[in-house]
Amino acid sequence: MRTHNKESQSTITPQIALDILKDGNKRFVSNLKFNRNLLQQVNDTRDGQWPFAVVLSCIDSRTSVELIFDQGLGDVFSVRIAGNIVNEDILGSMEFACKVAGSKLIVVLGHSKCGAVKGACDHVEMGNLTALLSKIRPAVDDETVTKVERNSKNGEFVENVATINVRRTVNAVLERSHILHEMIENGEIGICGAMYNVESGVVDFYEDTVSIKSEKLVANNETLV
Repeated sequence: MRTHNKESQSTITPQIALDILKDGNKRFVSNLKFNRNLLQQVNDTRDGQWPFAVVLSCIDSRTSVELIFDQGLGDVFSVRIAGNIVNEDILGSMEFACKVAGSKLIVVLGHSKCGAVKGACDHVEMGNLTALLSKIRPAVDDETVTKVERNSKNGEFVENVATINVRRTVNAVLERSHILHEMIENGEIGICGAMYNVESGVVDFYEDTVSIKSEKLVANNETLV
């Protein structure tokens, strides 16, 4: 499996990037990972990197994006923080990944049985964690289906909140970064939300969160310009 370079990155569209990640997760679940020479990839990327996607995920030890999407060194930017939330630093990192380094897709990846989400559901307050969990709390408030046992003991409630949190984060990226929003509108990059199941290894992409301009539409817009 070859390492991405500037030329190969330039041929990847946002939709192709999404398909690559989907196919990689299928290989991971089937235990049919590509055979990679990682030391060769170290050598191949010694003078630069050309990742095709940036993935915002949780710090959970089970959610390493290179593993669950079967990618190698230099393939993806991995941004990790408890609860897969965004702040100015993370948005800046995404802007670098896409505007400067050429990545074509942003994925906001939550996961089942998330400890940070559980903490927000239980209104945990502890040191600096308090401020972090406060960024997840709006997702707890937005979950209006569950009327009783609105805490971490209710697995369905936790998963509902995790899903809402992913969707809110996708929207936050669009609302808080004019650079990324403009790139998405121009068809330069795409964005979507997804959820990783820690029991099965399957990543469920939320199709209604996918914002990718069709290549035909982008081409027509360029012609008009």
